[in-house]
Amino acid sequence: MAAEASKIDIKDLSRQQLAEWLQSRGQRPFRTDQILRWVYLHQSDRFEEMTNIGKPLRAALSAAFVNPRLQVENEASSKDGSRKFLFRLYDGRHIETVLIPEKDHFTLCISSQVGCRQGCRFCMTAKGGWIRNLSTGEIVSQVRDVKQHVDAMGDMPLTNIVFMGMGEPLDNYANVIQALEAITDGDWGLKFSSRRVTVSTAGIVPAMADLGRDTPVNLAVSLNATEDDTRSRLMPVNRRYPIADLIEACRRYPLPPRRKITFEYILMKGVNDSLKDARRLVKLLRPIKAKINLIPFNEHPGSEFLRPDPDRIAQFQETLADHHYTAMVRHSKGQDIGAACGQLRAKLEMDEG
Repeated sequence: MAAEASKIDIKDLSRQQLAEWLQSRGQRPFRTDQILRWVYLHQSDRFEEMTNIGKPLRAALSAAFVNPRLQVENEASSKDGSRKFLFRLYDGRHIETVLIPEKDHFTLCISSQVGCRQGCRFCMTAKGGWIRNLSTGEIVSQVRDVKQHVDAMGDMPLTNIVFMGMGEPLDNYANVIQALEAITDGDWGLKFSSRRVTVSTAGIVPAMADLGRDTPVNLAVSLNATEDDTRSRLMPVNRRYPIADLIEACRRYPLPPRRKITFEYILMKGVNDSLKDARRLVKLLRPIKAKINLIPFNEHPGSEFLRPDPDRIAQFQETLADHHYTAMVRHSKGQDIGAACGQLRAKLEMDEG
């Protein structure tokens, strides 16, 4: 066990880092992608299985690296088809990953941190605080492991990835960017289209320009209010990067052709669901190529917030539609299994306590 613990997860290496490791051992450059295809495309867990690589190199890889799977601590299935995985990490910490069925494909909601430091009042993950960032390998493993599971089922393909699970992706920037390379690379990686991968942020303004420069994936912004007082109460990040700064960063964001920024707006009864809020939202987003996801609050035990009445949700959506915005109401799936981020982890910690 001690020898294994001293080895590096090969998925923590970037393509460039693996290429340099191989070069230092006199290996030819093509070996880099050859090995990575075994890891990601062929879903191989053991270096001994890499049959088009010579035995000495396989032995060197085995001596230096490991290629582990995440340990499934708990798995819950919803009546709507959603499945939540509670993964146990090497240090005993836990993260959550949710597989969501759509009409003809699956979407996977993945985590980027153990906990979160943003402290949003409506979020279950925030209540546990921030513990640590996930490594590149831990981020990619969520996709790699669940993809293997989905492919074995054979019902529908896994095509969409959203960084909307536990944690703030832009607070773990370097590892998220490196993971995105492995997820989206069309040659040696997992081959997900960048058009079907979305990174969601609470509004870490300085990192948003970097994201647009470093990757062509989609951007989603968790907005949730139309004026600073309310947003600062809901989301402490707004005290550092107020709405005007956030909107300006979105206006400057280098969108690929025919793309829009998605704004996530969690509707909370009596907090941010008035028609005045809807009209302010229309005005606020006017300078941006935007679409809006309206998410009625997913009530959970101990929450101080409530879901708005259905009529109010419909009126809010109609106000946006009247001003030519694409505004979809996204009802939370997996409510019977606690699919809101952090609920399964919180329950485990409560049971263990």
